[in-house]
Amino acid sequence: MLTTRFVNGAPNWIDVGTSDIDGATTFYGALFGWRFQSAGPDAGGYGFFQLDGKTAAGGMQTTPEQGPPAWTVYFRTTDAEATAKAAQAAHGSVMFAPMDVMGKGTMAILADQAGVPFGLWQPGQTKGVDVAGEPGSLCWVELYTPDIAAAAAFYHATLGLETSAVPFPGGTYTCVNPAEGGPETMFGGVVPLAEDPTEAESGPYWLPYFEVVDADAAVALTKELGGTVRAPATDVEGVGRIARLADPYGARFAVIKSVPQPM
Repeated sequence: MLTTRFVNGAPNWIDVGTSDIDGATTFYGALFGWRFQSAGPDAGGYGFFQLDGKTAAGGMQTTPEQGPPAWTVYFRTTDAEATAKAAQAAHGSVMFAPMDVMGKGTMAILADQAGVPFGLWQPGQTKGVDVAGEPGSLCWVELYTPDIAAAAAFYHATLGLETSAVPFPGGTYTCVNPAEGGPETMFGGVVPLAEDPTEAESGPYWLPYFEVVDADAAVALTKELGGTVRAPATDVEGVGRIARLADPYGARFAVIKSVPQPM
């Protein structure tokens, strides 16, 4: 699971682009206990979702021309320019070139070999989110892709990520970890898009998981708040109880009540 002990290649930031930032603030505030704080007059409306005074995510209002509402996962790099070039060499693309963000760090938005957007965050004053792996915060990410082998090759060449096959009820699951941390720093998985009709309809993407105290309660509250249940709460042996959801504006995410892992 994710922690704030960030290493190169691991997620260190996440934000949502939404058609209604006020509505999204109300939704995620009720669901996760977040409060929105503006990043200031020079930030173009960007702000931070705070959980007990700690930054759990970022967010801003976007236009239809910028794409549909969605969560973007950012990965840590010490050289955004070099990582962007590596992505291009691996048959990805640069959607937004690396740019300095008011001294806080350097960001870029890339797309992988299947066209899935993701971000880069090269730390400056801001290392990443302040909280991860706790209720109300990011704890896991999952890539839905048409070709696992091609995705594994791309992210290895671009971010140095490693994959491993883990036995799972009914088959195997492809886990992802940063090279410098080894399997103990596993932060996500790669899933065949075609195996899940719900995801296959909407195309490949990165899905963020947020830890919750009660997955069923999160599902019920999502519906009450105008969100969508894309896959109902389900127990996954040895992992936890998970559900795939979308906020009222269409941004997709998942929740999980994790089972305690042996030390």
